[in-house]
Amino acid sequence: MAILGQIERLLASLYPLRLPILIGGLVVLFGLAVLARRRRWDFVARRHRRVSAAILVVVLIVGLPLGWILGSPIFIRTELDEGAPVAVGAPGTEAPSVAPASGGSDGGSGGGGKTVLSGSLSGADEFHFASGEVLLIETAADTYVLRFERISVRNGPDLFVYLSPSPDGYADDAIELGKLKASDGSFNYEVPAGTDISRFKSAVIWCRAFSVQFAAAPLAA
Repeated sequence: MAILGQIERLLASLYPLRLPILIGGLVVLFGLAVLARRRRWDFVARRHRRVSAAILVVVLIVGLPLGWILGSPIFIRTELDEGAPVAVGAPGTEAPSVAPASGGSDGGSGGGGKTVLSGSLSGADEFHFASGEVLLIETAADTYVLRFERISVRNGPDLFVYLSPSPDGYADDAIELGKLKASDGSFNYEVPAGTDISRFKSAVIWCRAFSVQFAAAPLAA
């Protein structure tokens, strides 16, 4: 999938130029149509109908499903609103509970837990947009929840959430917290027990299929 990641990054870098590229593409297509008519390429295709049909079928069978699997998440929006995590009564004896959703958590308390780190989510580039807040909340002694608060992010295939030791985003020794639950909303991820949170400097949304960073939030006290 490395080549797909390179293609995806190239397309993202060209995104700001999408209007002139679109106009240029239409001009090229029109020119190809005129050339095909003059060279009678349509006549050649009609003379070799079986070969032409076989090529078309292969392109459709492979291209349509692949295009849908890889491309459709970019245009599909999903939303989830989970309540903020609350502190547990007996540290270490139960998992953190979740407060009822009420349109957002208290930024200082995380709905009862203590917010130890926080940061603003931003996209990797103009195409990979992102906004919202990320909170690392301590719900009990050495028990933490990473909360995405009122976020909106470019959707994509195979997106996962990580805690990374790099303030700039994904690094090889980042820890995975789970699949991105939605492109919009507020939701939580439990941090694995025993994790040394002092190691981590950012929360990251990362596309595993393409090895491309979609968004990151530098975390600070």
